[in-house]
Amino acid sequence: MAKILFVVTGAGHWTLADGTAHPTGFWAEEAVAPYQVFTGAGHEVVVATPGGVVPTVDRGSLAPDVNGGQEGADKVAAGLEAFEELRRPVALENVDLDAYDAVFYPGGHGPMEDLAVDPASGRLLTETLASGKPLGVVCHAPAALLAATGPDGTNAFTGYRLTGFTNAEETQAGFADKAKWLLQDRLVALGADFQEGEPWAPFVITDRNLVTGQNPASSTPLAEELLKRIG
Repeated sequence: MAKILFVVTGAGHWTLADGTAHPTGFWAEEAVAPYQVFTGAGHEVVVATPGGVVPTVDRGSLAPDVNGGQEGADKVAAGLEAFEELRRPVALENVDLDAYDAVFYPGGHGPMEDLAVDPASGRLLTETLASGKPLGVVCHAPAALLAATGPDGTNAFTGYRLTGFTNAEETQAGFADKAKWLLQDRLVALGADFQEGEPWAPFVITDRNLVTGQNPASSTPLAEELLKRIG
């Protein structure tokens, strides 16, 4: 049995360009679907958040229209209820990578608020990349990669092929003109080789031990790819 660390945003809002606090958190499917893949294979999941706060789910991620209808929404809600580890997270600042076999970051707009500038998360990402352990990051969670910058100003993910929530998707979601910055733009600016699939379709990119997914639909295939690497 492997032990997999889920690093989840502790933010309950995302500050927009006009200073408005938009309610958010983590995206339910992006946490629940991988959790079910990993625990279904017999592995253990531990949740970490900044400061050890209990994470907030983005209520919008529980709506039928983003889950393929009411039946899908009910399944995600039930999966969230069963994900007990979310209610007893450890503090991200105290995490020892040696205790884990893989690391996974679910998205939602929350990481744009806190993990994008969190030094403990940045150190963990840098260490995980260097360790060769499987590292999975999906949708808006690649915002956390922005904090993986060393003392010399270089980012650990420069030159890596990866993906994340695209400008096209942010535009279709109605937030591109409200955001302080767009994830795709920032990842390109740090020197990542950003790959873009069709909006809202599953799209997963692997480069060395890094596995990234573009959007919520990429959560399950990303988790299945990580599972292969965990053995």
